[in-house]
Amino acid sequence: MSANVVTRRNFIRGGTALVIGFSLPLEISCQKQTKAQANPLNAWLKIAPDNSVTLMLAKCEIGQGIMTTLPMVLADEADVDWNLVHVVHADTDPAVYDMGTGGSGSTAGQFTPMRQAGAAARQMLIAAAAQRWNVSRESCRTAKGVVYSGSQKATYGELAETAAKLPIPDLKTVPLKDSKDFAYIGTPVPRVEIPSKCDGSAQFGLDVRVPGMMRAVIARCPYYGGKLKGFDAAKAKAIPGVIDVIAIPEVSNAHSRAGVAVVAENTWAAMRGRDALVVNWDGAKPEDTSDALRQRMIALANQPGKVLRNEGNASDVIAKSSRKLEAEYEMPFLAHATMEPMNCTVHVRSDGAEIWAPTQSPEWIAGAVAQATGLSPKSIVGHTVLSGGGFGRRYQLDFAVEAALVSKAVGKPVQVVWTREDDMRFDFYRPANYHKLAGALDENNRLVAWHHRLVSTSIRDFWGGKSEGQEIEGAIDLPYTIPNVTLEYAAAATSVPRAWWRSVANSFNGFVVQSFVDELAHAAKQDPLQFRLALLPDREVNPKSKEPEFDPRRMRAVMQEAANRAAWGTAAPKGRSRGFAAHYSFDTYVAQVAEVSVNNGNLQVHRVTCVVDCGRAVNPDGVKAQMEGGIIYGLSAALYGEITVKDGAVEQGNFDDYPIARMFDAPDTEVYVLTNDNRPTGCGEPGVPPIAPAIANALFAATGQRIRKLPIRLT
Repeated sequence: MSANVVTRRNFIRGGTALVIGFSLPLEISCQKQTKAQANPLNAWLKIAPDNSVTLMLAKCEIGQGIMTTLPMVLADEADVDWNLVHVVHADTDPAVYDMGTGGSGSTAGQFTPMRQAGAAARQMLIAAAAQRWNVSRESCRTAKGVVYSGSQKATYGELAETAAKLPIPDLKTVPLKDSKDFAYIGTPVPRVEIPSKCDGSAQFGLDVRVPGMMRAVIARCPYYGGKLKGFDAAKAKAIPGVIDVIAIPEVSNAHSRAGVAVVAENTWAAMRGRDALVVNWDGAKPEDTSDALRQRMIALANQPGKVLRNEGNASDVIAKSSRKLEAEYEMPFLAHATMEPMNCTVHVRSDGAEIWAPTQSPEWIAGAVAQATGLSPKSIVGHTVLSGGGFGRRYQLDFAVEAALVSKAVGKPVQVVWTREDDMRFDFYRPANYHKLAGALDENNRLVAWHHRLVSTSIRDFWGGKSEGQEIEGAIDLPYTIPNVTLEYAAAATSVPRAWWRSVANSFNGFVVQSFVDELAHAAKQDPLQFRLALLPDREVNPKSKEPEFDPRRMRAVMQEAANRAAWGTAAPKGRSRGFAAHYSFDTYVAQVAEVSVNNGNLQVHRVTCVVDCGRAVNPDGVKAQMEGGIIYGLSAALYGEITVKDGAVEQGNFDDYPIARMFDAPDTEVYVLTNDNRPTGCGEPGVPPIAPAIANALFAATGQRIRKLPIRLT
């Protein structure tokens, strides 16, 4: 994914408060941006005289394995020895790197650029060898970090210094390997960061240690739109280890709240100091509750919305049909609940700042810190460290801006640490949403009309842009052939912050679409799989298309493979039932079959069979891990996830009242990767949308109860 760089604005100062503003890009997707053609033997590969190779990762490792996947591509085209490879995060440099990591776009967006960079490096090393031996380049070949020509050979380490000074090939025309010659791409490769995670040497954000570093925790107003009226720091300052207590300002658009920071020698002292603070907040709103929001959404769902897709006349066909079906679905706000809470370390000096951030948006953070401190963007040095989960939450800027403000105030490096309660209550949540659907079957049990009215607490209404902008993926792009289709949208007002959550709108629209299709299949007295297959269009995609197109043949293949692997159509083991779902998102095709049982009102998901087509799978083991992770993440949301609001504040604070799936919840999971030569597509998010409807559809098969509200509550 190409990074999105913060657009800078001037400071806005008023009264005694400092409010700093900057605008954020509206899209988090794989975008192309023009970058300077950097020397690959400096920007991407650093080859030592002993032939060891350091490969630079210009994306953020947040648990998805990109620290292995992209270097595999680079190493393959450069023809280096993987056993001699070391991978490090590149420091933030917007002139060279696109470091933003999200939208399942890292591999999709960087596959070709990494191939080109590796191939250019290889050509430069060949040129250096040819120059040394006075032979033609064509007479040279490479293998695992060595250049050969006849009986002569030289290691990359021997050639690197000379090669780095040679002209850089045009990346657009540099010759790339034939796919049959790939050494690493398409091969299961162990992840490079796993050993350090196992022995404890890996550096996550909370592991950062800087000489002279202080720790800080921040008391923030619990009420959305609330204000700090005043505070008494006397008791906090009396806690041993507490150094200072300072007020920090709100930062607009980064949505960093005003608060009171307790700065201490260690985290425990800072936390105890915050507990001892006497703070007076203003802004409780008894009318701002989850129940009130739900009533607003229901009201909107019962009146016409903005028409975003209208083919044929769905309303008229449904109204006249004697075989129509109606259903309403709803889902709550969801937290990201990363295992590592938000944190950031910043050292602000008079001439610049240094950042150590577990982030998905290094460029955004660098720009935000520059603005918050009044420093030149060029004076900001950003170091990306490992993140304990991201899921979209670490695309935000608030935790880094807080650290910058506190560091500037105390004149020392500061690590701001969020507790689990901070992380849960000051998140940017997945939108709450409500859906009203209607469909009609003809006399031959064919689906002839589909009407979907979607209401949500729009992400774009929070960040700027068209309300529907990021609410309709998975709803407007139905993969089925239906002659009459209408999609309407309405945004429900709320004070609760919203942003991107793993698979964004696909997570709720996938549930709704795949659940309602299953209901229609049952109404048509057809097998749910066969009903879906019959709805897929019979067409071929344009092989010359520069943009990806939905390919019904690929969707059909994953659906049929999942059915075969799960023994769909045969009797499930005694006491169990199966459910099916399939979804297309981020240009990737995923089908899942869930096998469940219900005993004494208790649901158990025993087995999940998943088939994925993500084009060329660079590291098949990485693809499987991403599908497994997506399934567990979606399972957590389906079984447990629910954020509720009372008096304008989030009620949940930790895993006791916002549980996630645990080991005893985890099903036996089988993932099958359909390999092909299509371009690589996203894997971080597409595993999430199908799991909830697959489980819900299996529950219907088991109990006859339709699940139209998440999290699942059996009656």
